Amino acid sequence: MAELSIPDLPPARCSGRFTISTLLGVEEGCRGPYTPTEGSSCDSVQPTHLSSSTLCTRTFGYNTVDEVPAYDHYANSKGVGDPRKGRPSLADLHSILKPDPGRLHTPVSDLQQSNGLPEAGLEEAEGEPGRDSVPEPVRFGWVKGVMIRCMLNIWGVILYLRLPWITAQAGIALTWLIILMSVTVTTITGLSISAISTNGKVKSGGTYFLISRSLGPELGGSIGLIFAFANAVAVAMHTVGFAETVRDLLQEHNSLIVDPTNDIRIIGVITVTVLLGISLAGMEWEAKAQILFFLVILVSFINYLVGTVIPATAEKQAKGFFSYRADIFAQNLVPNWRGPEGSFFGLFSIFFPSATGILAGANISGDLKDPAVAIPKGTLMAIFWTTVSYLVLSATIGACVVRDASGSLNDSVAVGSPGCEGLACSFGWNFTACTQQQSCRYGLSNYYQSMSMVSGFGPLITAGIFGATLSSALACLVSAPKVFQCLCKDQLYPLIGFFGKGYGRNSEPIRGYMLTYVIAIGFILIAELNAIAPIISNFFLCSYALINFSCFHASVTNSPGWRPSFRYYSKWAALFGAAVSVVIMFLLTWWAALIAFGIVIFLLGYVLYKKPDVNWGSSMQASSYNMALNYSVGLSEVDEHIKNYRPQCLVLTGPPNFRPALVDFVGTFTKNLSLMLCGNVLIGPRKQKMPESRLMADGHTKWLMKRKIKAFYTDVVAEDLRSGVQMLIQAAGLGKMRPNILVLGYKRNWRTASPQSLEDYVGILHDAFDFKYGVCLMRMKEGLNVSRVLQAHVNSTFEAAEHPKNGTGSKAAPGTADPTALASEQQASTIFQSKQGKKTIDIYWLFDDGGLTLLIPYLLGRKKRWGKCKIRVFVGGQINRMDEERKAIVSLLSKFRLGFHEVHILPDINQKPRPEHIKRFDELIAPFRLNDGFKDEATVNEMRQGCPWKISDEEVDKNRAKSLRQVRLNEILLDYSRDAALIAITPPIGRKGRCPSSLYMAWLETLSQDLRPPVILTRGNQENVLTFYCQ
Repeated sequence: MAELSIPDLPPARCSGRFTISTLLGVEEGCRGPYTPTEGSSCDSVQPTHLSSSTLCTRTFGYNTVDEVPAYDHYANSKGVGDPRKGRPSLADLHSILKPDPGRLHTPVSDLQQSNGLPEAGLEEAEGEPGRDSVPEPVRFGWVKGVMIRCMLNIWGVILYLRLPWITAQAGIALTWLIILMSVTVTTITGLSISAISTNGKVKSGGTYFLISRSLGPELGGSIGLIFAFANAVAVAMHTVGFAETVRDLLQEHNSLIVDPTNDIRIIGVITVTVLLGISLAGMEWEAKAQILFFLVILVSFINYLVGTVIPATAEKQAKGFFSYRADIFAQNLVPNWRGPEGSFFGLFSIFFPSATGILAGANISGDLKDPAVAIPKGTLMAIFWTTVSYLVLSATIGACVVRDASGSLNDSVAVGSPGCEGLACSFGWNFTACTQQQSCRYGLSNYYQSMSMVSGFGPLITAGIFGATLSSALACLVSAPKVFQCLCKDQLYPLIGFFGKGYGRNSEPIRGYMLTYVIAIGFILIAELNAIAPIISNFFLCSYALINFSCFHASVTNSPGWRPSFRYYSKWAALFGAAVSVVIMFLLTWWAALIAFGIVIFLLGYVLYKKPDVNWGSSMQASSYNMALNYSVGLSEVDEHIKNYRPQCLVLTGPPNFRPALVDFVGTFTKNLSLMLCGNVLIGPRKQKMPESRLMADGHTKWLMKRKIKAFYTDVVAEDLRSGVQMLIQAAGLGKMRPNILVLGYKRNWRTASPQSLEDYVGILHDAFDFKYGVCLMRMKEGLNVSRVLQAHVNSTFEAAEHPKNGTGSKAAPGTADPTALASEQQASTIFQSKQGKKTIDIYWLFDDGGLTLLIPYLLGRKKRWGKCKIRVFVGGQINRMDEERKAIVSLLSKFRLGFHEVHILPDINQKPRPEHIKRFDELIAPFRLNDGFKDEATVNEMRQGCPWKISDEEVDKNRAKSLRQVRLNEILLDYSRDAALIAITPPIGRKGRCPSSLYMAWLETLSQDLRPPVILTRGNQENVLTFYCQ
């Protein structure tokens, strides 16, 4: 076993109870007398130098292979140059211990690194000579990496140019409501992204990484692609916003470069090129530039607040600014709608984009020191401070500036002058004329530059606008390549892998930067982004909706893996946030929302079609499990009904790729209809076969998926085939999802195989009937087992002696096998994958087995490949009652609604077969006869001792009529169904204990021999599977 006793020795001189340091440390001063030295070992007298021997001994008092909990056991990635360490396997602990130098030997110097802490021993490692020093990548904390970046991306030109105008239209109260509604959506999204980012280690890829790892590659991939594209176009949008402001300044001073439109293009291209240079210089320089922009915006904001308390000059009063006045605040508290956009939701759609930008920090998740701490803290703090700034700006400017002002110094009047209307009259200004004519150029409702006018120094507001636009452009220029790089590395879409390569210590996506630059330049040259802007806004809202839905979905699936350390979220709030985000998409621009949804659905469909080979443990997998579990449990509560009968098949395929025709046949009529379970019995010692079972199971399942067969694979290890099949019959399935039909191939070599294997084969059929299973045997002229073909393809030059044995116990054919035979077997393996044309499916419903013989061909006929086949039903009858019997069967079939209209009565079924065929049957059973000469039963049993498959003369005589019936049926089959696509027959049942296995196999052989089409011998369990009642 895994533990060795340690002789009683004096206790270690370690005072006090165990602490973390005594458990994880290796101080020399606390070494007990029984602590192993460097050469000691755990569980072995050989010096294996186990890294944890000292640790185990000092912790538990005896040597053990078991490891204490450690970080390295759960981490996927290892430090550069660190030896790979892991907990011992179950075999190491449970089986006989065999010292493995490659696995167990670890230098004692690594003891410090086995203490469960990822950083342990790194300082010593850095000082070792000969080890290359790897430069540390630049990592940011929550302030510089997330909060400042998010605040810069949230603040924009709307803060400076549109918020005062919105305050004039909606009033301070409704403006606050608009702000708080917008912030509610972004806060819920912030809480959701905080929960997702703290549910495991976050790598680079930002929003795409979080959504794809939560919801799976289908939705994650589609949103990742459009999110990266939206960020790239947003670079152009923000740059054009900056270029327009510069162009307006040039226009004021009559200093245009070329013309207004081309000036935007020139300034925009130069600006985005400079921003690209900052990005390519590295994240450190980009972060410094963002801090500079942040300081500029803060200074501009402080400049504005200072301006509100400075007494207004006559010039500013003429433009409507009167410092803080309660009357102005009261008037601006209520709305005053004007123009086509003068509605609550119209203004909400204008303001909402200024609340977005909360994903800027998450998008550089790979460049953060601790994303799980930085993303929640930085994102929520950014939302808080920007919300405060919006509320303060709205309240302060609404308390200082009137809605309408002329800007003319000549409009000053004495207070209380007659004919003066409006609030400004009480401050000595008469704006009545321009207000009535709606020609006022200044005031909150008319002048977008109100902040600049109110501020202490106007140019600082312009600098703030520059900082807001450039910082947003820079953030998007960094976000797009980072997200796109992660998407490229996942290889969900073709032709984009080239852009996934990273350079430098931060793995910078240089190629992604260049692609983003080209896209931005392209849209800047358009110089008219009003059409594309709503689509970009909707792309960002799509991301918000999916982030919230990811949080809700992960919570509602109750997956044990959903354990976010951030607890301040609600799954219902997340669902509300997702729904509101979708509603807002349509409120902003309905046609853009439809385009965004169309693109997402197209990309989603592509990934669903391609089925990328990735497994991220998404909540969709957890949801699938939950649904399957709930439906399976729910199904167990429902009583079975004949109308809902489904043929659920346990198919004895062995390795499924060895019998592809059998797999294809069953898969055809069970696909999207019922359960199919491929069973494989591994014969041999359990200890020897268990590793093979574990290794091969995944490969067989993938083969089924590649062949588009909707089936499960399972195997059991048993001493012989029959006991293994008994295990499968009893244990396969779950609840009501259990097989009710046993499908297996016909044993072609029963005459030459060992007698015991023959006895086992027929015994399996008896076992199936004992467990109330139906039975379906498939026989093909070329055989079902194509392992010979597989061996020939794998090793065409090996000698026969070098080939391993296949599943039937016979040696695989050598590579020099007959090419014609191999080609025939290969063709037979795909017979059920090709269209069958206008042939027939012939059903010989000879015995009433409950209708299973009819049901399987009917289900086949519903499939496209078999759709053109005509189904014919043959039944036995008497020649003098053919019409009556035919009408009775046609009437019965019409009540079953199977659509079988061609019915044939076989009146000559009881005729005596031809003598040569009778002779052939006698020769078939001759080697298996006991030739006892009709002795008494006791003598026969004594002679049959050890060979129960032998046929006594009395059994031959008693079953003579039944035997001749099989000979005659074969003659009929050859006459009527020589060119059919498929023949379905109800086989006879051999009575258990009374019909020897060799005689029963002789019946099946005689019945189905010399037939070119595939033959299925189907026998139900004598319970109805068809009904013509509706209840």
